[in-house]
Amino acid sequence: MCVARSCWAGKTPMFGDYEAQRHWQEVTYNLPVQEWYFNTTKNDLNYWGLDYPPLTAYHSLICAFVAKTINPEWVELHKSRGYESPAHKLFMRATVLVADLLIYIPAVVLYCLYLTEGSSKKRFPLCSASFYTLASFLLTMAISSILYVQNIIVNRIRYNGVSLGFALWGVLALGLGWDALGSVAFCLALNYKQMELYHALPFFCYLLGKSVKLGLMGRGLFLLVRIALTVLVTFALCWLPFLSDPGQAMEVVRRIFPVAREALDKGTGVRRRVVGKGVLVTGGRGSFWAGAVDKVANTWCSLNVLIKIRSILSSDSQMYLSFACTLLAVLPSCVRLLTKPTFWQFKLALANSSLAFFLFSYQVHEKSILLAALPACLLLNDLPLMAIWFLHASTFSMLPLFLKDGLLVPFVVTSLGFLYFSIYLLSALERCSEEELRLGAYHKLLFCLPKLDLAWIVRWKFYVSVSVMAGLSIAAVALAPPPHLPDLFPVLVSIASFSHFLGTFIYFNIVQFSEPPSRKSQKKNN
Repeated sequence: MCVARSCWAGKTPMFGDYEAQRHWQEVTYNLPVQEWYFNTTKNDLNYWGLDYPPLTAYHSLICAFVAKTINPEWVELHKSRGYESPAHKLFMRATVLVADLLIYIPAVVLYCLYLTEGSSKKRFPLCSASFYTLASFLLTMAISSILYVQNIIVNRIRYNGVSLGFALWGVLALGLGWDALGSVAFCLALNYKQMELYHALPFFCYLLGKSVKLGLMGRGLFLLVRIALTVLVTFALCWLPFLSDPGQAMEVVRRIFPVAREALDKGTGVRRRVVGKGVLVTGGRGSFWAGAVDKVANTWCSLNVLIKIRSILSSDSQMYLSFACTLLAVLPSCVRLLTKPTFWQFKLALANSSLAFFLFSYQVHEKSILLAALPACLLLNDLPLMAIWFLHASTFSMLPLFLKDGLLVPFVVTSLGFLYFSIYLLSALERCSEEELRLGAYHKLLFCLPKLDLAWIVRWKFYVSVSVMAGLSIAAVALAPPPHLPDLFPVLVSIASFSHFLGTFIYFNIVQFSEPPSRKSQKKNN
C-alpha cells in the first residue's frame, strides 16, 4: 500500500495502460456485447481496443457498473477518454486490490496451508510446521510486490493477479485431487488472459498422464471424459454471448491472438498492430526486435545484439523459428510429466513450460516473467535457494521498465526486502547441500572433470549474481551511457537476466529428469 502512493495515470495521446483498462470499462458498459471486439463507429479499435478474452471483458463490465454508480463521467462514452482524477485513480487501484483479495491471496493462503505443511518437520526439527507454513505464505506473498508495483503504480493498472490467482486455484485443486475443479479454475485463467497458455501444456499433460495411468479402459477413461466435459462446458459458458454466430466467435479469437495482424517496421524496430485500414504503433517490445526503450530478457532480444535476425528472416520465418524452438524447449518436460504424472513433476513442468515460452516465444512482454515467477513460488518449499534466486532475477529484469516509470524506490525496497526475508525465513543458504539442491545429475554430466564441490560453487555463483545485479542497478541509475550506446544499460540488464533465466530453465529440466524427492515428500506431493 505504501509503494502504491507514487501512482500517476498516463501520458497523451494514448494515456497508457491505465487508460486502456478504463476504456474497456467504458466500452463494455455502453455497447452491446456483440460490438466489444469489433471496429464500429462507436468502438474505435485503434484506441485501446479490447483484445483480451471474454472473462476480462466481463470483469471490466462489473467494474464499470461500480464506476457508473460512483461517478458517471468515468465511463461516459467517448467523452471520458483520457479521464483522470485523484478519486478515479483511487478507484482503479482499489479494483486491483479487491480482485487480488478475492482471487489471488486466498489461493496463496490455502496452498500454503494444505500443500506446503508437513515436510518442514523433517527438514527443520527445531522449526514447527506452522512457522514454516507462515514463512512460505509470507514469501509467496512477497512476489506479489511485483504484481502490486506493476498493477497499481503509474500507468500500468493491470489485473495480473486475477489470471495468476485462477491458475493457482487450479494448481491447488489438482494438488488436492480435485481434477475437475482444477480444470474449471485453469479454464477461467485462460479465458481471462490468453498468456496463461504458458501453463496450459503442463495442465494438459498432467491430467492426460493421470488418466492413462489409471487405465483408459476403466477409471482413467471416466476421468478423461469428465475433464473434457468440464472444459467444454466452462469454455461454452465463458463464450456464450459469441457462440450464436461462429463467424463472430472466430473474429474474437483473431482479435485475441493478433499474430496475423502484426507487422514489423524494420526501420524503427517497433511493432504495428493493424486494425482494418488503420495502423497503431504499440511499442517496441517483442522477440526478434528491441525497441528504443524496452528490452525483453529472452533469447531473441539477447541474440539480437550479435545477429539481427529480423534483417535475415521474414516475419513468417521468424514465427516458424520461434514456434519450433518453443516446442522443442517445452517438449522434454511435458513428455516427462506425461509418463510420470506426479504433483512434483507437475510443479517443475509448470516452471519449465512458462520459461520455455518466455525464452523462445515470438511475442513476449517484460511482465510475462510473472507467469514463470508463479511456479517458482510453488518450489520455495523444495528448492528455496534456486527459487529465491530466480524470483530476484525476475524483478531485476524489469529494472528498465521501473526506471522509465520512476519506480526506483519501490524496486529497491521490494527487492531488498524479499531477498533478505526469504533467505532468513527459509534458511536458503544453509540448505545448500548437493542433495538438497539435487545436483547429483550434474556429476554424471560432468563425469570427465574431477569431483567438484558443486554446492560451494552454487553458493558463490549466487553471491556473484546478486553483486552483478546490484552493480548494474547502481550503474543504470548513476551513470550516463555513451552517446553512441544509448541503450547500453537496458541491454546489459536484459542479457544478464536472460543468462539467469536460461540457467534456471536448464537446472529445472535437469532436476525434473533426476531422482524424485524423498519418499515422504513424494507421498505428500502425490
